[in-house]
Parts: sequence; C-alpha cells; structure tokens
Amino acid sequence: MHLRSVRDRDTGEIKRIEQPKRIRPWFFTAENGKVCVQIKYGSKTLDMGGKGKNSVEVASGDELIKVLELIKSAVESGELDGQLESAGLNLREGFRK
Repeated sequence: MHLRSVRDRDTGEIKRIEQPKRIRPWFFTAENGKVCVQIKYGSKTLDMGGKGKNSVEVASGDELIKVLELIKSAVESGELDGQLESAGLNLREGFRK
C-alpha cells in the first residue's frame, strides 16, 4: 500500500488516500517448469551475459538463493555497471521522444 494525493472535484480539498501498489513480477516459470529470474532497471530488463538472454534459469529454491547472492555480489563489485548504464540511457531516450 502507498499513499496518494487526490483532489476532491467538488471542494478542491486535497486528500491522501491509501491505494494498493502494483508490483510487477520479476520472475516467471518457463515451459520446462524451471523458474526464470529477471533483473530490471525501471521498465527495462537487463541483458544477462549474452545477446537475447534476459533471465537466469534456476531449478530450486536453494539454487535461487545462490543466484541472487551471486547477482548481489556482482552489483556490489560493479560488474553490472555497464548494463545498468546502458539501460539508464535507453530509458532516458524513451522520455525524449
């Protein structure tokens, strides 16, 4: 839930209402039954090490935890800086059009 400001049309008074926040999924289940995890920057999905590869496939919850820890350490060490910068530029280009 998050707070949102809404102006009453009749009185002009601004009220803050609580509204459910939509959270977009960052994972999906592939046709083979494995879980695929995506890393997003805004609305853009980051390239995960190859052309057209935008997700990491995992078979179990234990493997998912290991992959997320690996991604966290890659972010902290700056290994994803290039992909993040590229995604940021692409996202800003969308606002200029």
